[in-house]
Amino acid sequence: MIDLEVPPGSGGMRLDRFVAGCEEVGSRSGAERLIEAGRVLVDGAVRPKSHRLGAGSVVSLPEPEPPPEAAPPAGIGVPLAYSDPYLVVVDKPAGLLVHPVPGHSAPTLVDALRGVAAGGDEARPGIVHRLDRDTSGLLLVARDGRTHARLQAQLRRRRIGRTYLALVRGRPRSRTGRIEAPIGRDRRDPTRMSLDTDAGRDAVTGFELVEALPGRSLLRVALETGRTHQIRVHLAAIGIPVIGDPVYGHGPELGLERQFLHAAELRLAHPETGDPLEVRSELPPDLAAALAAARDA
Repeated sequence: MIDLEVPPGSGGMRLDRFVAGCEEVGSRSGAERLIEAGRVLVDGAVRPKSHRLGAGSVVSLPEPEPPPEAAPPAGIGVPLAYSDPYLVVVDKPAGLLVHPVPGHSAPTLVDALRGVAAGGDEARPGIVHRLDRDTSGLLLVARDGRTHARLQAQLRRRRIGRTYLALVRGRPRSRTGRIEAPIGRDRRDPTRMSLDTDAGRDAVTGFELVEALPGRSLLRVALETGRTHQIRVHLAAIGIPVIGDPVYGHGPELGLERQFLHAAELRLAHPETGDPLEVRSELPPDLAAALAAARDA
């Protein structure tokens, strides 16, 4: 068993909420299953999930079972940039939704990963972070609940590096910059994200000029937070919208049918070994062709 002392700040918390927040469990549904099976003890006794914990109490959890030694998944229909028994990094093509959303019935990445991914939200198992449908590149997916909880903890602490390549209109005012501006649903158009919002959440985006082109710029963009449409909204807000973005920019150009945004690098500590893990993805053919056209303009 693993013994965890309830800290003073968690006194009065429900047992199921406390257990769900433990790295070894990582989800409310997993916590409820353990509690209902009598596998969680409070000061040596079985308690219901609604039990209110006292500061200093000891919550005992079963040792997590190690993930099976899984072979790399094959035939799942999406390219993989990295795979091991604990996680996979998908190289997502543009046009593929990560998980089902209202109004879209097409197959999603979650459908392709059934039997491979696990942990977290049951509607999108294994998904650690998301990419917009028309953004290509690297997406981190857990293969078991413990790995998912550990990766989510890294993400919350901003310890997972996510770097994108973006081709934008115009030129930033400096070669490097940092945009700090809360993002939420637009006050007038709830289908758009915006800085003009009543419910903004902290959002931080860093950028670096990689290449100056005629009327355009290639940027390397780093996410510190992960709000919906964050890069697209932030870059548009400082007057350099992403090329090809129909919502926050000027729509199709350079032969593109989507925005020029590609998740090119992921950097993290492996959730099982702690070793550094870095994965890269090259520009897909449509973006590479658009970049060549921009250089020739």
